[in-house]
Amino acid sequence: MKYLKFFVSLILLISVFYALNTKFGSVPAIGEFLNPAQGIWQNEQTESITGNLQINGLSDKVIVHYDENLIPHIFAQNDTDLYKAQGYITAKHRLWQMEFQTFAAAGRLSEIIGEKALDYDRAQRRKGMGFGAENAIAKMEADDPEILVFLQAYSEGVNSFIESLKPKDYPVEYKLLGYKPELWSIDKTAYLLMYMTDMLCSREHDLEYTNALRLLGEDKFDLLYPDFFDVNDPIIPIETDWSYIDSAMTKTPQSELPLDSISETMEKPHANNGSNNWAVSGEKSYSGNPILANDPHLGLNLPSIWFVMQLATPEHNAYGATLPGAMGVISGFNTDIAWGETNATRDVKDWYKIEFKDENRTQYRYNNTWKNTTVRVEEIKIRGKETYLDSVIYTHHGPVSYDHTFKGNGQKEGYAMKWIGHIGGNNQRTLIDLNSSKNYDDYLAALQHWIAPAQNFVFASTNGDIALWIQGLFPNKWQGQGKFLMDGSNPEHDWQGFIPKENNAFSKNPDRGFVSSANQHPVDASYPFYVFNDGYETYRNRVINDFFNSKETFSIEDFKDLQNNNYNLKASELMPYMLENMDTSNLNQEEQDILKLVKAWDYNSDIDKIAPSIWDLWWKKLYPLTWDELDLENTALMDPFIYQTIYMLKNHPENEFMDIVDTPEKESAKDLFLITFKETAQELTEWKKEHGDYNWQAYKGAYVGHLLQGLPAFSRFNLPIGGDRNTVNAADTNHGPSWRMIVEMTSPPTALGIYPGGQSGNPGSKYYDNFIDQWAVGDYFQALFIQDSNKTEGVISTQILTP
Repeated sequence: MKYLKFFVSLILLISVFYALNTKFGSVPAIGEFLNPAQGIWQNEQTESITGNLQINGLSDKVIVHYDENLIPHIFAQNDTDLYKAQGYITAKHRLWQMEFQTFAAAGRLSEIIGEKALDYDRAQRRKGMGFGAENAIAKMEADDPEILVFLQAYSEGVNSFIESLKPKDYPVEYKLLGYKPELWSIDKTAYLLMYMTDMLCSREHDLEYTNALRLLGEDKFDLLYPDFFDVNDPIIPIETDWSYIDSAMTKTPQSELPLDSISETMEKPHANNGSNNWAVSGEKSYSGNPILANDPHLGLNLPSIWFVMQLATPEHNAYGATLPGAMGVISGFNTDIAWGETNATRDVKDWYKIEFKDENRTQYRYNNTWKNTTVRVEEIKIRGKETYLDSVIYTHHGPVSYDHTFKGNGQKEGYAMKWIGHIGGNNQRTLIDLNSSKNYDDYLAALQHWIAPAQNFVFASTNGDIALWIQGLFPNKWQGQGKFLMDGSNPEHDWQGFIPKENNAFSKNPDRGFVSSANQHPVDASYPFYVFNDGYETYRNRVINDFFNSKETFSIEDFKDLQNNNYNLKASELMPYMLENMDTSNLNQEEQDILKLVKAWDYNSDIDKIAPSIWDLWWKKLYPLTWDELDLENTALMDPFIYQTIYMLKNHPENEFMDIVDTPEKESAKDLFLITFKETAQELTEWKKEHGDYNWQAYKGAYVGHLLQGLPAFSRFNLPIGGDRNTVNAADTNHGPSWRMIVEMTSPPTALGIYPGGQSGNPGSKYYDNFIDQWAVGDYFQALFIQDSNKTEGVISTQILTP
């Protein structure tokens, strides 16, 4: 077994004087863990992918072909059997991961790892994850009972696998943590989809913006956080004609000023969660066929967030990345269309200040009267401890996530969350309908069910169409609504309605011959609804669009090169100005040597270059020094936008923000450049003495960590991948392209794919991390898209699932 050395070391660290069958805190009973019959040693076995298996509830046989990458190709005779088989096969390879993520979503980690997870679990409950999941199930029950049938079939498939397991067969993480799997249910899938919604559409900074406005005043605030940058290359082309929209933006009420600031904020999703996608028309394709690409940027974990599958019935045949725990292909293609998503990062979560009538919190002020609250009692089970009860107050806005701040007169106030994620949606319908869509109209119909997270859905078809819709349910806000903390007692501050879905921004078959998104501003200022700038990406999108404007036609190789493009536009727009305006007359020899390296840089953040490391550290020192007035570490404030920071350094070098608070001198941007350069040179010199060469691979230290807080033995380190968060190849230290896909719309489509992991969730399997090396160097595997289950070229093994 590849990690045998780790476990041998573990044994040596355990004192022989301890009882081997005793559990200590979160450490499993070592004797049980190392038991030859049931413990870790049983996990060395390879996957069983041959023979016949009986699955309860199937109506007909299901054929599962495996290719050389352990990708299952499932052929069922009907949808119910298909999703039952999908549940079974996914659980077979990824059971622990899919269950652990639902425990995290539901705020149940304390059941597994004890009291240290209580604060996390409370936060999950207080943001209304269960409330949203229940509303989604209720929506499906009311509007789409067929989806519930499919979800139940998926659950039964998962449970068929769980029930076939003996303790010796449990995935290794269950043995490490000392617990066993529980049966799957529909609500677990609902929680999983809420987990993705929370990860991708809970980006908001209402409280931080409120603090910044109070601290800075309106003029300075608008300078640091403008609704539009001076450069805007939006998702939907600037020349778009919006005259067809006959709905109006909500009028601004008189009482729109933000409330007093507060010091608390809830944990935010990863700031780098985003993605790239694009499609070119046949006219811009080397072959005359549209080509589509997608690479979602998420945390890089093992087991990987994605599990690649082919899902086929006589009526439809889809291939691509699935999300373990949910039905259908998320990013992929079928025989007629291809699709992919990027995060639209729209503000769909707002905060309201609540005034309770008294400390009992049974009523709150609303519209000059007192309105009743409701209470949701959250029972949080804690391993080895008594159950913790947390009473969460709900208003008509949503859960009061913060409610412990008392005012001087004895009344109590809190902060309630209004979040689109709490509105019951039917995202599963969108996903499985995309799997069977045959054209643009089908794609558009599938998107109508999508509520959240807001996504940029790119599309291409074999009949030549390309498109991109910015899809989700968006509140129709008045100018400025939701940017700051609002008055929960004022009905004018409520959401007054939603933008009609047909008025969501989109582009179909544009004259420029391509569509693209990279988490930049969705529109320009001419769009007739309020969409403010919440720190939208401004670099990847311009590299992508410039590339597609650079020549007439593009090949598959061009697409691969672009997905792996390391050109650092951010550095190229600031560093020449820094070098030109920095006083270098008194640099020592080491500093001069480092200066020569950055002056010679071509702004590609490649792994063998030194300059990207210099730039990375220099920027990380320059940025906080520029904004030292804001005390970003100790105050709940929104970091000034990166693009606007560079704009200020170049265009307002003498601005008062350039002055360092803790010095008597009056510094300018020129001084900041020199101070931070010298600090960078010193730190890199010290780093080199301890670690050796600080080329970008070594200094960045990219890794893919195990879901259990990067468990070293089950992780991969020092990966040879370039780029950073602002390059098209957005590979940060532990975040980046979680799935790369390129699809040419031949008949049937042909595709490439890769992700930083492997199909198996078993660390002892050769398929656990076998894609990582290919992914890091920009290689892909060729998708085996089987059209006939009887034709088995490229298949290494077959299993038959029978009733």
